[in-house]
Amino acid sequence: MRVNNLSKIRLQDCAMLIIDMQNDFIADDAPIRCPGGRDIIPNIREIKHWAHTHNIPVFYTKEEHRWQKTDFGMETQREEPEHCLEGTLGVEIVSGLEPGQDDYIIIKRRYSGFYHSDLDVLLSGLGKNVLLVAGVATNVCVYATVLDAHQRDMRSVVLRDCVAGTSLELHEAFLKNIDYVLGDVITSNELMRHFDDGGITICKSTGREEGTYCRCV
Repeated sequence: MRVNNLSKIRLQDCAMLIIDMQNDFIADDAPIRCPGGRDIIPNIREIKHWAHTHNIPVFYTKEEHRWQKTDFGMETQREEPEHCLEGTLGVEIVSGLEPGQDDYIIIKRRYSGFYHSDLDVLLSGLGKNVLLVAGVATNVCVYATVLDAHQRDMRSVVLRDCVAGTSLELHEAFLKNIDYVLGDVITSNELMRHFDDGGITICKSTGREEGTYCRCV
């Protein structure tokens, strides 16, 4: 991490975005299973609860394709098989992370949560310009959504312990790329501590107060 922009983020500007935590990406027999996807469910559940207690709106994206399969476009022309067909169990949010009554659900046909959806309109209406990002896949839909947010001059904070990729290698590579040019990559505990402690944390190596989280350990 070379640049840390957490000090520029206000809690009141934040929205949480949980990307594509659906059975077709998380289940053991999922067509596009993300390794570690089940392991991040408790972390996402915890940060979602924290978001609610801090009046941060929570958004879910669901990739959903019509049963006629006319909206896949070029998705299935690479390595990805058919997935997330409407009316199937695979399209549903994984058990344990079901959206609440006040959460927003964004249906999308492509990788980015912004592409031809109402996410942009809803965020604007709520006055939010910072995304706290969780979900899958780090190297596909998480990356595409964070990239689109960046092009809209919106900040993203990707929660390292709340995302998973289609492989561990690609997961780590895309986290590094996001951190390099698109947004901050930290853990959910670092995020909560940053705001709950007023943006002041103690460096474990030096014992000194830091204005933001410390990366020297």
